[in-house]
Amino acid sequence: MATKKNNSIKKAKLLITIVDRNKTEFYTDVISQFDVNLQMVLYGTGTAPTHMLEVLGINNEKGIIFSVVRNELVQDVLHTLEEKFSKIKNGKGVATVVPISSVIGISLYQFMINNRSNRGEDNE
Repeated sequence: MATKKNNSIKKAKLLITIVDRNKTEFYTDVISQFDVNLQMVLYGTGTAPTHMLEVLGINNEKGIIFSVVRNELVQDVLHTLEEKFSKIKNGKGVATVVPISSVIGISLYQFMINNRSNRGEDNE
């Protein structure tokens, strides 16, 4: 008996994670464990006054990680990040999600969400 394929388009969200620059690679690895196919990292500096940061000994160099995550995995990713933020020494961070409402091209979208079912594989 042949199985029926589910060709419905899976929804995704953009996860934005801000961490200290020296923890960026660690957090991209954590997020990639959730079958995340597309991540981009930008580096920046926080907005707090430099002299205050020096007095407090706080690092102002940040890594901003943009990750495309399938909807059904978002809560698991956020829960894992929250756990890591509280347990990793100097591993504090901020994470938020933004819905992705439009992408041109089904092939691009399927790549972004790591959906390979269009090649005969079923990743349900």
